[in-house]
Amino acid sequence: MRPGGLIAILGGGQLGRMTAMAARTMGYRVRVMDPEAACPASFVADETIVGRWDDVDAARRLAAGADVVTLEIEQIGVDALKEVASLAPLRPGVEPIRIIQDKTLQKAWLAENGFPTGPFRVVRSEEELRDAVAALGGSVFLKIGRGGYDGRGQARIGIDRPVTGADVRDAWEHMGGKPAVAERALDLECEISVMAARSPSGEVRAYPAARNYHENQILAWSVLPADVGRDLEIAAEALAEALITKLGIEGLLCAELFVTQQGELLVNELAPRPHNSYHQSERGCATSQFEQLVRAVCNLPLGSTELMSPCAIANLLGDLWLEGEPNFSGALTVPGVRLHLYEKRTPRTGRKMGHLSATGATPEAALERVLEAKQRL
Repeated sequence: MRPGGLIAILGGGQLGRMTAMAARTMGYRVRVMDPEAACPASFVADETIVGRWDDVDAARRLAAGADVVTLEIEQIGVDALKEVASLAPLRPGVEPIRIIQDKTLQKAWLAENGFPTGPFRVVRSEEELRDAVAALGGSVFLKIGRGGYDGRGQARIGIDRPVTGADVRDAWEHMGGKPAVAERALDLECEISVMAARSPSGEVRAYPAARNYHENQILAWSVLPADVGRDLEIAAEALAEALITKLGIEGLLCAELFVTQQGELLVNELAPRPHNSYHQSERGCATSQFEQLVRAVCNLPLGSTELMSPCAIANLLGDLWLEGEPNFSGALTVPGVRLHLYEKRTPRTGRKMGHLSATGATPEAALERVLEAKQRL
């Protein structure tokens, strides 16, 4: 699809906003759909369709006349996805999204297709959860099947103290009695992610692995490269390429991976869209993840994923605004640091409002810069 065409995006959050900015730079028009009229992407898109994620009529209006449709959030109703796919090419595709948006289906798909995961069980009742906790060694992370992100829809069982029957009951109630995945707590060396891209023509490229650090199950910072050693780096990139190819995704796939103390590489979760851990690709890579998504869904040649400079990001959550406006001028005195704000109107605890990015001579230097800048806020 040549520049000048219309790209429609399911979702108008910060990922849709930054994708729209990349698309407009390349000469494309952009339409987005989001439950909020004043969503972050609305300020840079040509048109905003207001609708819930399961709103078939809104999805129809989004896709009408579009040359291609992509997404920035996977929690779109399957009926809405099918309606979109009947009107325009939907990339990454209905079936990959259906599998990935439900963690119970995602984990089962990974296991059935031979991809490495930690021990887990899908649970659909309190009794099944009780059996799973015992079978998985008594220390378990419980994740709701549908709708959980950034720590929401998760519970810890037997992590901080020996598990009791009340702990199991409370965790099941926290899930709302809905299907979930119980995962054995692992002895981790680190958490990394690898972004892969695939075009309709079948071209596949992977980015270098990013090293990620979470606080309260929300990404606090990420740095490229991950510096996990050459053999593990090669294996991680190959794993991401195999995953996106097997799923048949046209677009992006971020594979969130665990590296255990024993050197195992295990799949944690998948995201069929741009990912928070690759925001720094705008600073340090030959092609940002957002430009790469535009290239992939428009069936253009994929861009180089070469790392031009070590780079890092630090997330800015709504907590920073709760005691007054952050000191942005102070943060920007740190050399090489840039500020990225998403134009979200209302700060809330845990809400991603923006991020800081930096490059450096080494990964440590880049990370030190963004963390110093965040401290000055």
